[in-house]
Amino acid sequence: MEQGFQDGGGRVPALEVWQQRFETDPEYDPTLCFIALDADGVVGVCQCWTSAYVKNLVVHPRAQRLGLGRALLLQAFNVFQQRREGFVDLKVLEDNLRAQRLYESVGMYVVRREPVPV
Repeated sequence: MEQGFQDGGGRVPALEVWQQRFETDPEYDPTLCFIALDADGVVGVCQCWTSAYVKNLVVHPRAQRLGLGRALLLQAFNVFQQRREGFVDLKVLEDNLRAQRLYESVGMYVVRREPVPV
């Protein structure tokens, strides 16, 4: 995740801290964690909360621009549709234009803008 977030401006804490925070969150459901692998290991992760919220979507640099982020996102949409969710939410940084284009390409749009806490 660290390498995948390099160009998008996101960040992730150390694995042990991240895993403990994630797995103890009341909205955690392991069936809402979508992982893509290649011969060398993990190349994509889409982690969602039970509230139909995409918490993290990240693709390793070696697999970017191959449609993997889109495929992971569409898989999440499919699962949320099966769960009868009407909407899927996420947050994206204002300057992460590549991610914004991806989200728009799958039908997402800006609902609300919030200032980033300092």
